[in-house]
Amino acid sequence: MELITDTAEEIVRRSGSNLAFALAVLPASKRRDMGIFYAFCRVVDDLADDPDHSINDRKEGLDRWRKLIRGEIAQPLRGVETEFVELCNRRALPVDDLEAIVTGVEMDLDPREFQTHEDLKCYCYHVASAVGLVSIEIFGYEDPATRDYAEQLGYALQWTNILRDVGEDSREGRVFLPKDAMEQFSLTTESVLSGNPDKEAFSRLMEDQTNVARRFYESATRALPEQDQKSMRSAELMRRIYSAILDRMEADGYNVFEKRYHLSKTRMIMEFLRAKIIG
Repeated sequence: MELITDTAEEIVRRSGSNLAFALAVLPASKRRDMGIFYAFCRVVDDLADDPDHSINDRKEGLDRWRKLIRGEIAQPLRGVETEFVELCNRRALPVDDLEAIVTGVEMDLDPREFQTHEDLKCYCYHVASAVGLVSIEIFGYEDPATRDYAEQLGYALQWTNILRDVGEDSREGRVFLPKDAMEQFSLTTESVLSGNPDKEAFSRLMEDQTNVARRFYESATRALPEQDQKSMRSAELMRRIYSAILDRMEADGYNVFEKRYHLSKTRMIMEFLRAKIIG
């Protein structure tokens, strides 16, 4: 498959994600390094989801990134590969957490059901909490408790993503909701995939899972030490954006099969200015 030679800046510019938006509150050097790290996350995620290549090709592409993480490729390609390797060396980024991210996106190669809350939490650790644990190495922190903050916030953000994207995922033949929670409310995978589950039962399920996400947000808030609050301003901006999206879904009755929830441009600008000025 074709190897990536785009620069991190080009990849971030195309992404249009809330994470890329949140990077703008950082000082220039950290913004540059987080942009490179985000580009790595974007590239491996796109590799795993690329329908134009076989599963084996995608696995080979992800294995190349594992080798880059381990320092096993002597001459990385120009562009994001070289930038990423230089970042890993410059910031001494944790190899285990970087490999966990690759393992997480690899889980998406074969659509799976998550039987329990713990099964889904394990997936969220790999695709989101590990991202947070690497990010704080770039943000900088003093108290080791900030690692717990990053892990808990990762669960919260990914759980919110899953709830917001139920409709979109169902149209792609995927359901990320825990199967035992669906069964608790007399719902099946098939009914969610149909895009027309029993409305009352589905609302009760979504409320239950909203409460799970909120507990993760609360755990993250409790875990963040005061001395590291300023350095975590980008992560806190993400927390406020995604928890507000969760509130909006709840207030609107979880119409996730009809719409994809987001915040208004005005609200996003307000949150950005709050993060930039106050922290």
